[in-house]
Amino acid sequence: MWFQQSVRYLQRQEFQIVEELKLRYPVKTICRIMGVNRSGYYKWLQRKNTPNRYVQDREYLTDQLTKMHKQHKVFGYHALAKAIREETGWKFSDNLAHKCCKAAGIRSKAKSYKYRKAGKESIVYPNIIRGNWSAQKPLQIIVSDMTCIKNNGKVYEWTIFVDTFNNEIIAHALSDRRGDVKPYFNCLEKVCRIVDKKKEQTPQTVLHTDQGSIYSSRAFALAHKDYNIIRSMSRAGTPTDNPIIESLNGWIKAELALDFNISKVQNLDEKLQKYVHYFNYERFAAALGYKTPIQFKHESGF
Repeated sequence: MWFQQSVRYLQRQEFQIVEELKLRYPVKTICRIMGVNRSGYYKWLQRKNTPNRYVQDREYLTDQLTKMHKQHKVFGYHALAKAIREETGWKFSDNLAHKCCKAAGIRSKAKSYKYRKAGKESIVYPNIIRGNWSAQKPLQIIVSDMTCIKNNGKVYEWTIFVDTFNNEIIAHALSDRRGDVKPYFNCLEKVCRIVDKKKEQTPQTVLHTDQGSIYSSRAFALAHKDYNIIRSMSRAGTPTDNPIIESLNGWIKAELALDFNISKVQNLDEKLQKYVHYFNYERFAAALGYKTPIQFKHESGF
């Protein structure tokens, strides 16, 4: 490929020299001296100002990337390329998509985080994960957190539970009251329905959270005492101990704000229900090889 591109480049340079000298000398003479094919020169002259197939493909791809970026501002070039391939069936490389994005100034919008010093470990539930997030099957490790969402001048609290095997949102609940405990217990109830009751020979499901007052409460612990769940907690004020949920929370909020205009919708709960379905069944995840969470789980045999 590199050799062919070099040959084409040299040919263009030779044809341009012929173009400059033809006003003073006959084209036939110039081509003979330079060893250039005369018919090749005239073909080049005919298509000189016409974009070739490669240029046309780049222009079309850049246009598609620009349109897709307007719909999904948090997508990087890998995700944009995947979405276009799925939508159009057109085959092209991620490298080409990267070049087009760079030329067009297309960049994903992402939130940056500052380093924080690790806090103290919980005396109730120690951190048994300790960076080992390699879940081999569904429901092996579940993480949870709450995030605030602004909608029409009001702040809502949205609690989510995520299965780290395929980053699937398996439970979520919304509240319009600050510090409301119901969303946490509603989500836990949903999780308990899909987790087996306590069995001696069955590996326990690890539920990893921060040291929030609700997660640390006796009532929350009693709510899952009859189920095959073991608890794990991050160190105080250390989001890096729960990187999956912290990362998801960050770009989910960005995606909801930029791509779904979540701050202006009228029915927030209904919109979040639709988003969770989109997230689990339609949105491609880089961590899953650009497959959706449900697709990844099915293709893994579960």
